[in-house]
Amino acid sequence: MNLSEYIINDIKPLDRSSKISDLQLLFNQLTFTHIPIKDSNNVFMGSFSETDAHCFESNKSLAEYQYAIEDFFVRDTTQWLDVIEAFAKNSTNILPVLNDKNEYLGYFELNDIISLFSETPFFAEAGGVIVVEKGINDYSFSEISQIVESNNGKLLGAFISNMTSDLVQITLKIGSLGLNEIIQHLRRYSYNIISEHEEDSYIESLKDRSDYLNKYLNI
Repeated sequence: MNLSEYIINDIKPLDRSSKISDLQLLFNQLTFTHIPIKDSNNVFMGSFSETDAHCFESNKSLAEYQYAIEDFFVRDTTQWLDVIEAFAKNSTNILPVLNDKNEYLGYFELNDIISLFSETPFFAEAGGVIVVEKGINDYSFSEISQIVESNNGKLLGAFISNMTSDLVQITLKIGSLGLNEIIQHLRRYSYNIISEHEEDSYIESLKDRSDYLNKYLNI
């Protein structure tokens, strides 16, 4: 996936000699959480956040608040999953992009990158989602893949969606509408099924037994 075509450069970095009022005005006009900053030699310095900008004295220069500059960016060669991670890690909706010479090329906008993610087969292809849980030292992606494929399913994607010191939860996207056999097979390998599924015959069996027990106790 080539992200270079999604680099936007319509907003140029503010010079560190600019006034805070210039920065505040930009934030009032835009919906960005951060604005890139450069020095007098056009070298990228980092970004000011909107939260900080509105706390500063408007008649002072950006250079006087240089300590507040946040130094985050990605390269034009950074993989898209790492780009998404950088967005999340820095709580931003704009991500400066530099080349290997540290020259500022422009920025990525969060909505553009998220829309790319939604177009991947993990979201776009028809199928079902299963969330499983197992001991952190016991799970195996190769084992999960084998279980899915041995039951005529196609694993479209899998990722760790939650983790504690003891347990890990894994979200699976499976290109198969008949998930029941896969679910039962996962249980036989001690994977706890966290997600709910209407076609889960194991749950239906438990419900039937519970109804029967309640009827027996009410006799």
